[in-house]
Amino acid sequence: MAEERANTSAVKSMMRFSDVGIAVLMILVVVMMIIPLPTWLLDMLLTLNITLGVVVLLVTFYVNRALEISSFPSILLIVTLFRLALNVSTTRLILLKGDAGNIISSFGNFVVGGNYVVGAVVFLILVIIQFLVITKGAERVAEVAARFTLDAMPGKQMAIDADLNAGLIDELGAKERRRDIQREADFYGSMDGASKFVKGDAVAGLIITVINIIGGLSIGVFQRGMTMADAAGVYSLLTVGDGLVSQIPALLFSTATGIIVTRAAGDSNLGQDVLSSFIRYPRPLMIGTALLFGFAMVPGLPTIPFMVLGIFLGMMAYGVYREAVSQEAQTRDGDGRGAGSPGSPGEGAEPVRPPASPDDVMKLLAVDPMEMEIGYGVIPLVDPGQGGDMLDRISTIRKQMAMDMGLVVPSIRIRDNIQLKPSEYLIRVKGALVGQGELMPEHYLAMDTGNVVDEVVGVPTKEPSFGLPALWISPELRDRAEAGGYTVVDAPSVLATHLSEVIKAHGADLITRQEIQKLTDMVKESNSAVVEEMLGVVGLGDIQKVLQNLVSEHIPIRDLVSIFETLADYGRLSTSVDYLTERVRESLARIISIRLKEDEVITVSTLSPAWEQRVRDALEGDLVKGWRLNMDSREISRLVSAVSAKAEEIMIQGHNPILLVSPDVRLVVRRILEASLPALFVVSYNEISQGIDIQSLGMVE
Repeated sequence: MAEERANTSAVKSMMRFSDVGIAVLMILVVVMMIIPLPTWLLDMLLTLNITLGVVVLLVTFYVNRALEISSFPSILLIVTLFRLALNVSTTRLILLKGDAGNIISSFGNFVVGGNYVVGAVVFLILVIIQFLVITKGAERVAEVAARFTLDAMPGKQMAIDADLNAGLIDELGAKERRRDIQREADFYGSMDGASKFVKGDAVAGLIITVINIIGGLSIGVFQRGMTMADAAGVYSLLTVGDGLVSQIPALLFSTATGIIVTRAAGDSNLGQDVLSSFIRYPRPLMIGTALLFGFAMVPGLPTIPFMVLGIFLGMMAYGVYREAVSQEAQTRDGDGRGAGSPGSPGEGAEPVRPPASPDDVMKLLAVDPMEMEIGYGVIPLVDPGQGGDMLDRISTIRKQMAMDMGLVVPSIRIRDNIQLKPSEYLIRVKGALVGQGELMPEHYLAMDTGNVVDEVVGVPTKEPSFGLPALWISPELRDRAEAGGYTVVDAPSVLATHLSEVIKAHGADLITRQEIQKLTDMVKESNSAVVEEMLGVVGLGDIQKVLQNLVSEHIPIRDLVSIFETLADYGRLSTSVDYLTERVRESLARIISIRLKEDEVITVSTLSPAWEQRVRDALEGDLVKGWRLNMDSREISRLVSAVSAKAEEIMIQGHNPILLVSPDVRLVVRRILEASLPALFVVSYNEISQGIDIQSLGMVE
């Protein structure tokens, strides 16, 4: 324990003074370029350079995500400058003294056997490997990764906003995920540029080596009177040793760069990922074993190496096969069934995985109350990073629905769908498709409302909310279209309007019993007596159905206290939802009247007494105990046709279609007409508040 505390203290001390260490290193880089260094210090620094290369390469094996080593581009820049400064220092010592320390001499004599020709060939091979293979590939991968990461940012940002709106994450979690996305984009963008450091370092190492050889030969022959062979033996050997000492760390760093940019996020370190890739399937190992034994039997080929490797690979294949069989047996014992796939794991099938837990399966059954799927061309309207304000518009719609209708609209999940057209979007309520349309984000929608005097050119379409004929026009035609009588709106307004109309049309489906529980709890805080009395006679399910009936006919339900009082009063008489709905509507007469009146007058058409009597005669039972309609289909068709003609006549005159009927037949008439005339308001005399003037435009005969 004491040792662990000491180690922790040492790590904290290193972290505390890490900024000082980096500053000292950068100053040392400048010093090495200007001031000659003693050979013993140069040996230490060259050893440090090799050590850094080894450590950084090993670190890349153990990171699961690139962001865990987000400072890697800066590390590349620092070590590249450090290595080039070492080249300057070693060049100075080689040319001035003909000696660059023990490290370079050892590489020049021991590693390449004192033969500068062999050393030069090895050095060139290392440069070619680094420059043409590793560095060039890492540079291309970094460039593509940076481009793909930046292209994917809008979709990732949109997914975060959608999860935030759906309540799956909080604001703190959203900020953290946005920060990770930004850091990832910055990292790959930096790696795209940092890979150029590695490429430039390889070129600089080759040029420096050539310069050192030419300079060494010139000094040895012309200044020190050495023969060409002696000068080449001394200076070329030192220069090649210097190049090897520099290129080996450079090769390590370029390899680390390639590993970082080519590795996707994993669940474990690189060694485990690589090993699991090889031992996942036993069949390739078995085929490789047979192939190695076959090579061992071929006359002329070395038998022992192929035989040894074949035995090793065969043992590995057998171990993988036994593990796969064991997993299959455990799975069969656990669920009483086989693997569910033809062939055993030894025959190439993927090892059997444990079945999904019940919790995982249950998550798949979740259905969002409302969701919107969009093509990638619509993403700019939703993504705040690209100037989209759709999320703000949705928030405004939800607030407006709460103010106007008393309807609490749940969070709307927005997701991109690559299977849609780029400009297409879908709106779903509880998984069911209820609306769809296409948008042109950079254009305006010009709708023909019947007053067009100057036509414009555009892409023909239909306004998705109301089906009006329209055109998508370019922005420069907007003023002309408005002057010509078109109603012109932008693409976000089209989408927001469609979403608002869908909510109005399907608002009843969004009222769940859980929402009813929340509403009753809210009212109970200030009117506990009303809620307790109501819940004593009606259940949450009945309250839900009553509110759904009201919302389906566009009756605001903000005045929950009045609604609950009415349910408490009449719930003792009947639990019929239809009966309770009609009584609640009568208690909301003031709200209904205000909603229907135009210029202090409600303009209506009435249903003739003959039609009302015919409906009464066809009605079996009553609203209190239950009812059903026994009317001939031909009579229903005649009634629908007559009301439809009158409603059309009223709308032509510029008024809302309102049908005024007796209270005892209102609900029945509404049920007859709602499928054919969903926009028709059917109200009873009891739902018109006192003091409101009524103007009749005729009777439906």
